[in-house]
Amino acid sequence: MGKYLKNGNWFIDYYADGKRKREKIGPNKALAETVLKKRKVAIAEGKFLDIKKEKKVRFDEFADEYLEVHCKSNNKSWLKSDYFNLKNLKKYFGGKYLHEITPKDIEQYRAERIKEVSRSTVNRVLNCLSSLYNRAIEWGKATDNPMVKVKLFKVPDKRIRYLEKEEIDKLLSHCCEHLKPIVIVALHTGMRKGEILGLRWHDIDIKRNIIHLYDTKNGEKREVPINEVVQKTIIGVFKNPESQYVFCNKDSKPYRNVRKSFFTALNKAGIINFRFHDLRHTFASQLVMSGVDLNTVRELLGHKSIEMTLRYSHLSPDHKKRAVDILAKRMDTIWTLGDKNKKLEETSVPEVFENKAVIN
Repeated sequence: MGKYLKNGNWFIDYYADGKRKREKIGPNKALAETVLKKRKVAIAEGKFLDIKKEKKVRFDEFADEYLEVHCKSNNKSWLKSDYFNLKNLKKYFGGKYLHEITPKDIEQYRAERIKEVSRSTVNRVLNCLSSLYNRAIEWGKATDNPMVKVKLFKVPDKRIRYLEKEEIDKLLSHCCEHLKPIVIVALHTGMRKGEILGLRWHDIDIKRNIIHLYDTKNGEKREVPINEVVQKTIIGVFKNPESQYVFCNKDSKPYRNVRKSFFTALNKAGIINFRFHDLRHTFASQLVMSGVDLNTVRELLGHKSIEMTLRYSHLSPDHKKRAVDILAKRMDTIWTLGDKNKKLEETSVPEVFENKAVIN
């Protein structure tokens, strides 16, 4: 501990909780000495303001609390994502306190985990860890988030899988009776599987051709316009008087999943490397390739920002060509003006006056 003069100001230098601290006091040396003495006393008594007593909260215990209080109420698919992410993190960090886990510890975890799974999977687990610490800070269980100093893996953009028109026809022709209307709605609205399977009759306004979605992924209400194909498809679905759901089984309960029937249809149609969610990509891709602007596609998909929608931009057959065509028109105007100016410069002064005289 000590004091020193720099650029006309006195600074004090000391250690607290193993960390070096420096404070600018001012031009008064006596004041610097007084403040330094106060810091020494405060550190000795454990009352120094910068020393934050870390609460001893075990990682695995808080992970369970985070899952129950935050994940289950904010993430519909918590059982498929957060539960398994936290289970893996508890295996590695279990037994440690939240404040003991350092960026280096997380880097070591990342290095070990990448040997077993893909980069994107590791990134999802680390995002879960970061969210856990953010909640811990909000709930007064931690003071810092070590994930702030940890970088995620760079993941190359994946190829968007979508169906061509011929593949769409093949798929629909091999869909069983209960699956076909579900696939048609997905292809023509871009709705997510959960949104479709959870669709209720009172959510649909057939007269205005609108589907009202109240329980969406981003938590915001969304209105989905429907075309004539979707309208006829929904009207043609058998309405079970004992169920409020549009797509339900014989027991009047909504379909929880259509995985088995969907993959059966894919196999019969000879379509590989395709998921139900790719029907949403097909909806967006076909719109873009038909010349629909990206912002409209964004609104139809329910994306909050345009960044998510930009992945489809390269599919537009002429969006780049339109850009250079605009430039060509502008350049043509400039060149035309240039030609006129050039002709004017080549015209002799007497000719100009002579022409003006004739005009007058």
